[in-house]
Amino acid sequence: MTYTKRLDGRKQFEIRPIEAKAGVIKNADGSGYFKIGNTVAYAAVYGPREMHPKFLQDPSTGVLRCNYNMMPFAGMGNRVRPGQNRRAKEISLVTEKALLPVVDLREFPNAVIDVFIELPQTDAGSRCAGICAASIALADAGIPMKDLVAAISVGSVDGTLVIDLDYLEEAYECEEGVADIPIAYIPSTQELSLLQMDGEITKEHLIEGLKLGEKACQEIIEIQKRALKDKYKTVGEQNE
Repeated sequence: MTYTKRLDGRKQFEIRPIEAKAGVIKNADGSGYFKIGNTVAYAAVYGPREMHPKFLQDPSTGVLRCNYNMMPFAGMGNRVRPGQNRRAKEISLVTEKALLPVVDLREFPNAVIDVFIELPQTDAGSRCAGICAASIALADAGIPMKDLVAAISVGSVDGTLVIDLDYLEEAYECEEGVADIPIAYIPSTQELSLLQMDGEITKEHLIEGLKLGEKACQEIIEIQKRALKDKYKTVGEQNE
């Protein structure tokens, strides 16, 4: 085990600095901004609005549709090809699945709520940042929600358990390899709505890492709540 000091100088279980805002996109029904380290995500919500094509409508409930897009020069690695690709489609789907448990769509039969997530700058953890931004945006749009959703990555680098991996850690070449595990957490039910894994990790590290990830997500939830409160506090002051 040679990975005893994190490459960016952080402590073993320290997350990168976080900044969050609500209502950042003027013409959207709701929007959110989430920055963790050098990874930046914007989310815009449009709807509820009538679902087209009509054969996709559900007369009993609304539909949540997420679209994840990393801009061509956003990544730390190779240039990303513009437009939808297999990775973007996969992250769009898991984002939708991570958010669905907290969104109440029964009030919107035959309608769709579109969530567009754009990442102009990334340094790992992009799907987690996108989920955090989208959660803020949905709340900002006034969509009925049981709770917010927060997301973070946990994992191991050369056998050392860490939280919130950055790009240099994901790409770190070592004997025991790197495991990256994005999770999304719902605090009110203490459930995970996303759990993926790339790489190998011991059972003990996985269990400990999930506990640390849940604790970090609780901190992120408070940051998301503060972003929403700050937006409406500012609006209230402007109307006085």
